[in-house]
Amino acid sequence: MVDIIRRSPVTFDKRPARVENRHNWNVVTEFADEGEEGPWITDLCHKTRWDVQDGNLMSLNSSDLPIPENYGDCSLSGEMAVNRMNRTQASVWHFSDDAVQMPNQSAYTETTDATVFLALYGKNVFSITEKLTNLDLNGPDKNPPTLVQGPFSHVPCQILVVNKDGEMPGILFTCSRGYARDMVHAVMDAGREFSLKPAGEDRCKQWINQIL
Repeated sequence: MVDIIRRSPVTFDKRPARVENRHNWNVVTEFADEGEEGPWITDLCHKTRWDVQDGNLMSLNSSDLPIPENYGDCSLSGEMAVNRMNRTQASVWHFSDDAVQMPNQSAYTETTDATVFLALYGKNVFSITEKLTNLDLNGPDKNPPTLVQGPFSHVPCQILVVNKDGEMPGILFTCSRGYARDMVHAVMDAGREFSLKPAGEDRCKQWINQIL
């Protein structure tokens, strides 16, 4: 059997320093000259993502799938984020390096290859996002982690505000795969004045571990 090579739709105009092959994905774990100040953007398209829909969504709530009761809330850990989207729908974003098997239930749909998954974090992140959306991601009424749905660079997105305070604020967001090139171009252009740099997965892991 020939293994299927899986490719991220995201590309950065920068040379990777370290690349790891994982579950048929080539994962950039470090870029050359990432710097120490930030802000950074990291491609997480290789991470497993699911859409979960059910008329009685909370019946699926468990320790393995901790679905929040309130719309816009998120159950966030070092292993995954479970985002409550609406009455019948939630999204699940996994962070583990291990392969994750989707439950054999009709409520679940694999969305990994259909969507883009990016992290934007570090200094001046919300100064960058203000140039890309009218959504108030840094509002005082939002206590992270919280899910915001709406246009980001004119593209429908799910945006998880992970952290607002301290030196390491940041968001995770997804959109349709077809917007990958334009989305990356828009974010990098908006972040140019703040010295936004691509970073590998290792730095993103440090960020997530630091804020959890």
